[in-house]
Amino acid sequence: MKVAALSLEQAPPISVPLRFFLSVPVFGVLAGGLLAWVGADALASRWTPAMLAVAHLLGLGVLGMAMIGALFQLLPVLAGVPVARARGLAGAVHVAWLIGAIALPLGLWDGSAAWIRLALVALALAGGGVLAVIGRGLWLARSQHASVRGLRLALLGLAATLALGLVLAAGHGFRQLPLPRVPWTDVHVAFAWLGWVASLIAAVALQVVPMFQMTPEYPPALQRWLAGVVLAALALAAALAPLTTRWIWALAPAVLALSLFAATTLRLLARRRRKRGDASLIFWRLGMASGLAAAAAWLALPWLPPAAGVDPALWPGLLFFAGFSISVLCAMLYKIVPFLVFLHLQQRIGASPALRQREFPPSMNAVLSPAAASAHLYLHALALAIFAIALLVPGPWLRLAGLTWATAFATLGWNLGQALRRYRAQQQRLDGLEASSGDA
Repeated sequence: MKVAALSLEQAPPISVPLRFFLSVPVFGVLAGGLLAWVGADALASRWTPAMLAVAHLLGLGVLGMAMIGALFQLLPVLAGVPVARARGLAGAVHVAWLIGAIALPLGLWDGSAAWIRLALVALALAGGGVLAVIGRGLWLARSQHASVRGLRLALLGLAATLALGLVLAAGHGFRQLPLPRVPWTDVHVAFAWLGWVASLIAAVALQVVPMFQMTPEYPPALQRWLAGVVLAALALAAALAPLTTRWIWALAPAVLALSLFAATTLRLLARRRRKRGDASLIFWRLGMASGLAAAAAWLALPWLPPAAGVDPALWPGLLFFAGFSISVLCAMLYKIVPFLVFLHLQQRIGASPALRQREFPPSMNAVLSPAAASAHLYLHALALAIFAIALLVPGPWLRLAGLTWATAFATLGWNLGQALRRYRAQQQRLDGLEASSGDA
């Protein structure tokens, strides 16, 4: 199955995805800062207030922002369905999601029902808007490419994640509501990790890995059945959850399918046509290796003993969130953001008779330098290594890991900001050239 043809002429204004992408580093800095503030006490359990807050800063603020921005970009470009009034709609969704992604971690950290009620309203509005607009667009899309099918199933994963999350949050915001938190919290996590985050990453990877990394295509069989196996396993697990405590093993086919995706991606990256590597390539490799390690840690969880007061369930979480999801997110941002800047400047130049014959958009490396991306990569990898030490050895390691991670995300923010500044500078330069040409 070939990479899908892109409808680049239907790309939304660059401000639509960038407002989400530029929010990502802010939440990463907050998550790292909170871990540095709380220290090793956060590791006692995945249910500590600090760990719950960090998980939702990452899930909603880092991954959620990036993935919603990607959906607004991919729907018209990949699926060929433009979003009506994209700038205004994306702005409203962004503000509502921003409020929810701040309010919910605050409420979980300090136990404030008021913050959680605010988050319920904001996330319901933002999530409902995304599901309605993107879901309708994907339903209408004529493309049958595996990436589009994967996006449809990932959106179902988001719907289940959001519905379960809102119900569980309502139990915190309205404490008179009796809710069976076990097993539904774990079902919520399963849909969030496998049905939403991992499924969307896999769906997008089918397109962007061959396109940006110049690899062979993913095997057609994997493209056909990957998303379906993940969704079917999640549906079975959700059906079994009220009946047996062993329901979680129904997720094994999804975990194994996504492990096969990660292993296949590593194999394709080893066969890439462009031999010169960059930070994006290493982020991809780090992410896929971490994904395999997360799957192994999850399968071994019943036999992992607690060490030094650390909940062993944090190992799959660290490897999935920080190692797999955020590494892949960074790999994509370092290709997609420069490409968007190049694309929109190229379209601007091509539409102007005064510029068409004498101006060219800057290269992607000129928009966002490889050295700047590499600096972020080193900090990110160092933070992962220190996090791993913090889970093995008690002491101040978690504070150092949090500070290092906050610094890594601040570096990402600086790099993305540089790309935006260079885009604006080029736009101002083109404005000046067009004005001088008109005067002449």
